[in-house]
Amino acid sequence: MTRPFRGSSRTVAFLISIVVLSILGGCKTQEKKSEPVSAVTVESQADGIHLRTGQAEFLLAANGSLLGRFKNGTQWLTLDEASPSTGVVVTSGKQVVSDFARDLEHAQVQPANGKLGSLGRRVEVKGHSSSTGLDEILTVEVYDDFPSLALLSATYRNPAEKEIALDKVTLQSHSLNASLADSNAKSHQMWAFFGSSLRWGKDDVLPIPAKFSQDNPFGAPVETHDDLGRVGGGVPVVAFWTRNTGLAIGHLETLPLALSIPVQTTADGKVDAAVDIPASTTLKSGESFSTPRTFLALFQGDYYEPLSTWSQAVEREGLTRPKTNEENYAVSWCGWGYDSNVTPKQMTDTIPKLKDLGIHWATLDDRWFDNYGDWQPRKDTFGGNAIRQMVSDFHKQGIKVQLWWLPLAVEDGRFKYGDHKYVVSDVVKEHPDWLILDEKGQPARMTRNLATLCPALPEVREYYKKLTERFIRDWDFDGHKLDNIYSTPRCYNPKHHHKSPLDSVYAMGEVYKTIFETTRALKADSVTQSCPCGTPPSLAWLRYMDQAVTADPVGSVQVRRRIKMYKALLGPNAAIYGDHVELTRITGANTDGEQDVGDDFASTLGTGGVLGTKFTWPDYGPKLKNVYLNPAKEAHWKKWIALYNEKMLSKGNFLDLYVYGYDTPEAYAIEKEGRMFYAFYAPVSTAKDDGDGKWSGEVALRGLAHRTYHVTDYVDGKDFGTVIGPTANLHVDFTGSLLLEAN
Repeated sequence: MTRPFRGSSRTVAFLISIVVLSILGGCKTQEKKSEPVSAVTVESQADGIHLRTGQAEFLLAANGSLLGRFKNGTQWLTLDEASPSTGVVVTSGKQVVSDFARDLEHAQVQPANGKLGSLGRRVEVKGHSSSTGLDEILTVEVYDDFPSLALLSATYRNPAEKEIALDKVTLQSHSLNASLADSNAKSHQMWAFFGSSLRWGKDDVLPIPAKFSQDNPFGAPVETHDDLGRVGGGVPVVAFWTRNTGLAIGHLETLPLALSIPVQTTADGKVDAAVDIPASTTLKSGESFSTPRTFLALFQGDYYEPLSTWSQAVEREGLTRPKTNEENYAVSWCGWGYDSNVTPKQMTDTIPKLKDLGIHWATLDDRWFDNYGDWQPRKDTFGGNAIRQMVSDFHKQGIKVQLWWLPLAVEDGRFKYGDHKYVVSDVVKEHPDWLILDEKGQPARMTRNLATLCPALPEVREYYKKLTERFIRDWDFDGHKLDNIYSTPRCYNPKHHHKSPLDSVYAMGEVYKTIFETTRALKADSVTQSCPCGTPPSLAWLRYMDQAVTADPVGSVQVRRRIKMYKALLGPNAAIYGDHVELTRITGANTDGEQDVGDDFASTLGTGGVLGTKFTWPDYGPKLKNVYLNPAKEAHWKKWIALYNEKMLSKGNFLDLYVYGYDTPEAYAIEKEGRMFYAFYAPVSTAKDDGDGKWSGEVALRGLAHRTYHVTDYVDGKDFGTVIGPTANLHVDFTGSLLLEAN
């Protein structure tokens, strides 16, 4: 029989006392725990207010300038040169206000309270302009989670009875001098990245020449004076770097704000940059205007670092990166090789060759439709049930299909694109009040000189939800190729009752969010690809796709640069479509005689991109000869697609171990499953070269662990023997590219 516990009263009291003491001890321990304290220090000195972290130091001066220096090992390095002209510039009544008196001595220092982390410091400095009567508050924020990033914003208030015009505010004004970080460099000798969408095919990564000027508008459309009509949007980041250090500026808001970041070289050889914020307002008594939060980011490396930091920061602000699925990484074939008059037969006749090559994604490209806006099949090429039958034929062979289209664009009977003369689409006839109107009351133009539906209207967003359901649920497509995507025009349509004409610009992302989320809900393994043809992507829709695209690159170099850009923006494992491999070498770019004749798969594979092609098959004669997959090309295509499917480096971890513009040859590194993969590319004469240069010399294998590796050229099978980490040097000779695996 089990007896109950019957200890003595003394024993029981002793046990109770132990429990009580334990509880009390625990309470005391909890009471002793101190709240975490920010590692950011703030100190006032004669030259201004210093904010220091373990990686960086920021100085807010009395003129409103925010300077930074970066800690590289034991050295403090900077590109920032103090200058009287680099302060905050306020324009009122078309005149620069130069008499702001700022009270740095009585600056308020508080814990930072934004979304970038629980720890940090916030400094507020009050100022006043006697000539205008404007009150000013400058705010600097530095967070522990982002120790090399400082935010600067300003608020202007009218305390007087009379109205005060506020035209523009300029923050983050910097005078950059490369010789501060490298005594052998001239002042302007640095590389730069421009996130602005300015012109199809324009290089966004380049060395700054001695004479240079570029406005870099963001958010709103940019006129291009060609068939495109408009581009615009962009990622609001402009970055500069040398071998040892770099600096970037931009804004950290989650909307595609209409502002600019002008950059120019000066007479004394330096590089001036700033963030220009249009206020375009008149402040009545008691009214205020607050600028967006601009940022200053300091780093070591190239443009990958500030883009990655910016992306992580805006994710904290609410723009979450989309999750990828397995299909995002699949090799894709596109029917654009057949041009704008493609037929269902041409599409389906390619199926046997797709299966031979191991490709199970296809894209029905531009001009399958009757008009922009209604998105019904063309009767002359896809009449009757042809489009659904085509999708069914692909599906029966195990091949998924994407559909090309352009949201928000509609035809209103004016202009044309290519050989397609615009009509008035049914959606415009039925809902003319949905159109964006310009200041003159006329339909505002977007890309391809098309009219535009206003995304700020709920009924417009519902229209695109129904279109998406038609394509994915009713027609059974597996995803989208959303193309020619830039920015939305400002809307002055009085029937929309906007608070601001920019409401349409800011609402653009909501349409793309609707398309993306509706598609994912209908088909979890779908692919939504968005292409800002020839330019960087837009903040408006960057998070509402699961496959980015290098967007009509002009040559191999742009393929590699843009893959690195997107890996920084979307994550080191992001799916980045390298676009058609044929675009790696182009003759007659952007003309009627353009020929896409490239075959450089290495530029996509080696950098962690997803392969793509637009070959035609069978032989349709001279008109399509440059993209016809003849037997010689087929062997080349088959080899590289097999290599891609074997290695799947697009799923690997992209590592930023090489500084673009300074490490020669151009190099990339990817870690996957304990192995290191390297890609080296011989120098070329221009960014638009096709990558057939030669290299003879040493290459550095960085990022290795402290152990022995066996190195092979996994393309041609050459054995390079063994090396020992963490860094190994190899003497190599190659033409074009060299792809290595360290195992």
